[in-house]
Amino acid sequence: MIGAPKSSVHGLAKGLVATGYFREDKGRYVVGPAVSTLLAAGPSALPAVYHHALEELTQTWGETSMLATLVGDSVVYIDTVESPSIIRASPTLNERLPLWPRSSGKCFLAAMSPERLETYLRRNKTLPVGREQILDELSKVRETNTGFNIGESIADHISIASPIVNGTAPATLAIALVGPKSRMEENMDQIAKSVRQTAASPSSPAAS
Repeated sequence: MIGAPKSSVHGLAKGLVATGYFREDKGRYVVGPAVSTLLAAGPSALPAVYHHALEELTQTWGETSMLATLVGDSVVYIDTVESPSIIRASPTLNERLPLWPRSSGKCFLAAMSPERLETYLRRNKTLPVGREQILDELSKVRETNTGFNIGESIADHISIASPIVNGTAPATLAIALVGPKSRMEENMDQIAKSVRQTAASPSSPAAS
């Protein structure tokens, strides 16, 4: 027992869930994936099923798959399975990256409370697109459970992500697939469906 009021502890725990340092699992709090960014020692307390899900997704589409987490106002990739192709995406693990315009970052932004999203927008007034465009795109992300980054970070690459939702807690994990436009552009709808299915049920094989 720590002797603090339950309401205070609950608020602190929710904040740690929102930033990825805790995960909420059936009403209990466990160490979250963001802790690995402090230790720089790979995913912390993550079920092996997530890595298997990445392997299945990469095997299905031949592109690089990633597990991303929310850390403060940043995206951090904490696991990846790279494409076997010579030309491929090769993300750096355990490095803080801006939420916008990354596909996983858009998923996290879309899941934020209105208050937290407003705070983020106030802090990041120099984003390359306007507020209304951001809000409109995030509305679509909520509707479809899918975030897209079409050449916004790397001109000739596409990234498609979907959040891993755990009950009513805001999403702090997402699965993404990224690769060259030349290989992904014609199959974006099918890939998006596959990524959503993988994020919704990591233990099930990705469907084409």
